[in-house]
Amino acid sequence: MKLLFLRRLAAGLLLVLPASLLAADPATLSRADALRDKPFADAKVVVSLATGAKVDILSRNGGWYQVKSGTKSGWVRMLSVRRSTAPAGSSVAGLASVASGRAGTGTVSTTTGVRGLDAQELATAAFNETQVAKAEGFRTSRADAVAFAKAGKLVVRDVKPLPTPAKK
Repeated sequence: MKLLFLRRLAAGLLLVLPASLLAADPATLSRADALRDKPFADAKVVVSLATGAKVDILSRNGGWYQVKSGTKSGWVRMLSVRRSTAPAGSSVAGLASVASGRAGTGTVSTTTGVRGLDAQELATAAFNETQVAKAEGFRTSRADAVAFAKAGKLVVRDVKPLPTPAKK
């Protein structure tokens, strides 16, 4: 009798527990963004959301949050959302990943800023013919580039080469 009771209790907890774990996380839009029907920049816009709009985060897919705003639900960019509470499972490791500039599960990395070459690196740079030849190997023909652009529904645009640097 006790064993049957324990099994029923365990089964009941399994039904109730996931619902409590899937509770939406409250958040606010840190900038205006479109609520889209799929997690893609070119997906259909469901509705536009204003800066400060309250949303509930339902799930995550790459750099997108699935959110609910009022009666509408859809996808917005993670960078447009500010969580009101810490996400479940957040820890010191999560803070360390933010401090290091790396975040994610190992399959996605988010980097802020752009690293360039400083004056010292430019001064000590050396010509490497092998690397230049390797880079040239990635060159494509104009015809291939135009075909690729058309296949991706991109606009073909001619860009003038950079001027030759002045000699000192």
